[in-house]
Amino acid sequence: MWKIARRDLSGRFRGLRLLFLCLFLGVATLAAIGSLTSAITGELADRGQMILGGDIEVETSQREIPVSDLAQLREYGTLSETLRMRAMANRVVPASDGGPDAVLTELKGVDGAYPLYGALTVTGGRVEGGLPADALVIGQSLADRLQVGIGDRLRYGNATFRIADLIVDEPDRVGEGFTLGPVAITSVEGLRRTDLIQPGSLYQAKYRIRLPATTDASEVREAMEERFAEQTYEYKDRDRAAPGANRFFERMGQFLTLIGLTALIIAGIGVSNGVSSYLTAKRNSIATLKVLGASSRDIQRIYMAQIGAVAALAIIVGLTVGALIPPLLVAAARDVLPIQPGFSLHPLPLLTSAIYGLLIALIFTLPPLARARTEPAAALFRGAVETRGRYDRRTIGLVALAGAGVVALALVTAREPLFSAAVLGATAAVLGLLFAIGWGVRVLSRRVPRPKSPLWRLAITNLHRPGAQTAPLVVALGLALTLFVTLAAIQTSLNAEIARTVPAKAPNQFVLDIPVAEQDRFREIVTAEAPEAELNVVPSLRGTITAYGDTRVADLEELPEGAWFLRGERGVTYSDVLPEGSDLTAGEWWAADYDGPPLVSLDQEAAETLGVGIGDTMTVSILGREIPARIASLRQVNWDTMGFNYIMVFSPNTLVAAPHSLTATISMDPANDSAVSRAVLGAFPNATLIAVGEVIEQVSGLLGQMSGAIVAAASIAILAGIAVLIGAIAASRAARSYDSVILKTLGATRWQVLGAQAVEYALLASVLALVSLALGMTAAWFVIVQVFDFGWSPDWGVVLATLLGGAALTLGISLAGSIPLMSVRPAQALRAL
Repeated sequence: MWKIARRDLSGRFRGLRLLFLCLFLGVATLAAIGSLTSAITGELADRGQMILGGDIEVETSQREIPVSDLAQLREYGTLSETLRMRAMANRVVPASDGGPDAVLTELKGVDGAYPLYGALTVTGGRVEGGLPADALVIGQSLADRLQVGIGDRLRYGNATFRIADLIVDEPDRVGEGFTLGPVAITSVEGLRRTDLIQPGSLYQAKYRIRLPATTDASEVREAMEERFAEQTYEYKDRDRAAPGANRFFERMGQFLTLIGLTALIIAGIGVSNGVSSYLTAKRNSIATLKVLGASSRDIQRIYMAQIGAVAALAIIVGLTVGALIPPLLVAAARDVLPIQPGFSLHPLPLLTSAIYGLLIALIFTLPPLARARTEPAAALFRGAVETRGRYDRRTIGLVALAGAGVVALALVTAREPLFSAAVLGATAAVLGLLFAIGWGVRVLSRRVPRPKSPLWRLAITNLHRPGAQTAPLVVALGLALTLFVTLAAIQTSLNAEIARTVPAKAPNQFVLDIPVAEQDRFREIVTAEAPEAELNVVPSLRGTITAYGDTRVADLEELPEGAWFLRGERGVTYSDVLPEGSDLTAGEWWAADYDGPPLVSLDQEAAETLGVGIGDTMTVSILGREIPARIASLRQVNWDTMGFNYIMVFSPNTLVAAPHSLTATISMDPANDSAVSRAVLGAFPNATLIAVGEVIEQVSGLLGQMSGAIVAAASIAILAGIAVLIGAIAASRAARSYDSVILKTLGATRWQVLGAQAVEYALLASVLALVSLALGMTAAWFVIVQVFDFGWSPDWGVVLATLLGGAALTLGISLAGSIPLMSVRPAQALRAL
C-alpha cells in the first residue's frame, strides 16, 4: 500500500498543495501565539525574584508598616524598604527654549539594601551601597523631556536634588506595574526630605524580603497572611511577581489562540476542498484499482497514507515556523513588551498546536475519503455527471469523536472555559448558517423561472447542477467577507474609543494631594488663570474591601468573575451629594447633615457581581481600620468620562476625620493649560498634576498594540478563508472544465463562458454581502463590548467600503481561478473523459 501511495504521491503532489497550505497556516499561527504567550509568562515566572525585588513583597498604601510588624518581618530574612509615589519633577533653572519646567514622574525612595536581586544599573556602572539623600538617578526619558543631564538639579516638593546619573536598568521595573511618567530614584531619606509624604498623601510603601535559599516562598506568604490577619497588607511572592502582566498576557494569549483556532477550523474547510479536488482528479485511478480487486480498506490505506504524509509535513513545518516566529516578534516589539524573553522551545503549546492540526485534518479529510472508499467503481467513473453524498456510520463516528476532541482540548487548555466555548459555538453556528444558506441558494436556484439570457441561465444552472460547489463557495465567500467586516468594525471601534469618545468628555488635568484646608485657595488660583474652568474637587482615600454581606474576601479561594475591585486597594471618597458622572439606580442618597451609622453607595455593576444590594453590609479597611457600612444606594458609574469615578462613596461623617487630601479635575480651554499648571505648582509644590492628554496617549498606544495583535492574528483567518475559496474552485475544476469544453464545442466563446461564471459569483456575493455584514458586525460587537468592555462605535463608512473591497477581492480571486479553464483544448479534454 505504501509503495503505491509513494509512487502516486511523488508524481502528483501538486494536487495536495492546498491541504499543505491550509494546515500550515493554522498550525503555524497557533504555535506562534502559544509559544509567544508561554515565552512571556514563563520569563515573568523565571525572573520572579528580580521582577518583584525579593522573594516576598508586603505592600501598604498611604501609610508605612509599624515598627513592631517590621521587626517580625525581619525574622523571615533580609528586608528592604521602598517608598513610591507620583510627584512633579521641577527644573531648578527654567528652560530657555520654552520647554516644560515640570514633569509628572514616579518618584521612588530606596534603602541601602535595594535591590535584593539584580542590580540598579546606571551609565557609570552599578549603584552600590544606596544613594545619598541629596542625589537621585533618573530615566533617560525624564532627562530628554526636561532637557537636563548629570550634574543638573531638580526639585521635588521642598527638597532639591543633584542628578547623579542616568538609569540603564531598574531591575524591578516590571513588578512596579503601570506608570504615568518616567522614573526617578533617590534614597528613602531623600524622599522624606521632600515633605511630600503628609497625612492622606497617596503613596505606596513596599517591603521586600529575601528568604533563605531553601525556603518555599508560597508557604511563607501564607504564614504571613495568617500572622498579620488583622492587617490589610497586600502580599506577592516570586511565583506571581507581576500578576497584572500575567493576567493580561494570558488572557490576550487565550483570545488570540481562539482566533488562531477559528482560522484553523476555517482552513479545515479548505483542507476538505483540497482533498476533494485531489480525490476527484484521482477518480479514474481509484475506480481502476477497485476493478483490479482493491478493497475499500486498501483504497483508504493508500490515500490516507498520501494525505497523512502531506498533513504530517504541513504540521511539522507549521510547528517549526511557529516556534521561530516569537523571537522575531519580540525583537520587533522590543519597546512594547515588559520583558525580552530569549529563544526557547515551549513543548506544551507546540504539542497542543500539533494535536489541533491532526484533529482538524481528520475531521475534514475523512468525509471526502469516505466517498472515495465506499462508492463503487461504476459510480466513480460517472462522477463527472453524478455524485453521491452518502457517508458510512464509521466515518460519522470518527468525525464526531475528532470534533469532540477539538472542543475538549480548547476547554481544558482555556483560562476561561465558558468564553472559549462561546467562541467555538459561535464559529460552529456561523459555519452551519453559511452551509444552510448554500443549501437554500441551491434549492432556490432550481425552482426560479429560467431567464431568457443564456449567460444568466447558465449562471443560475451552475448553482444547482450535479457536482455544483455552491455550499463550499457560499462558505468561502461568506467567511472571507465576514472576516473583512469583523476586522474593520473592531479596528474602527477601538480607534473611536479613544479618538472620539474619551477626548470629548475628559477633563484637561488631574491635580492630586491638595491640602483639605486649602480648597478655597486652590479654586481661586485656578479661576484667576482660567475663568472658564470647571472644577470638580473631591476627597481622596484608599481602601480595601475585606468583606461583603456575610463573606470575608480572605476566605475566598477564587474571586468572583469580574470582581477586579477586590484585588488590593481602591480609591474611595465621601460626598454629601450624588457625585458627577453617576446616576442613582436604587436606594436614596443620605441627607447633607446625616450623622448616623456609616453608609456607602456602591457601583451597580459591582453590586451585581458580588450579589449584594440595598441594606447589605460592606466592610472596607482604610488606613488599617476596618469600617463596616450599610449599602444605602446603588449607582450607574459613567466610567468613560475619565473623571473621578469611585466604586464606593461613603457618607461624609464616616471619613471626614480620617487623614486625607483632595483631588481635583479641571476642564478648561487648552490654551490655559500651561498657565494653570505653573500657578498651581507654584502655590502647592507638594501637589501632583497629571495631563489627561498624556494618559490618553498611553492608552491609545496600548489599544493600538492590542488592535494590531488582533488584526495580525485575524489576517491568518482571512488567508484561510481565501484558501477555502481557492479550494472550492479547485474542487469544481474538473466539472467546470467539462462544461467549458462542451459549451465551446457548441459554439460558446471564452468570454461567454467566463461571463456566466462571473454572473454566478456575483449573485452569490450579492446574497452574502448582507449576511456577512450582519455576522461580521455581530462578531465585532461581541469582541468590543463583551470581551474588552468598550463602547460600540464602528465607522460604518469604513465598514461598508471594506465590505465592497472584500467582495471585489473575492470575486477577483474566483474569476482568476476560472481563467485557466478558458485555455483547455476541447480535443484534449474530450480524450481525457
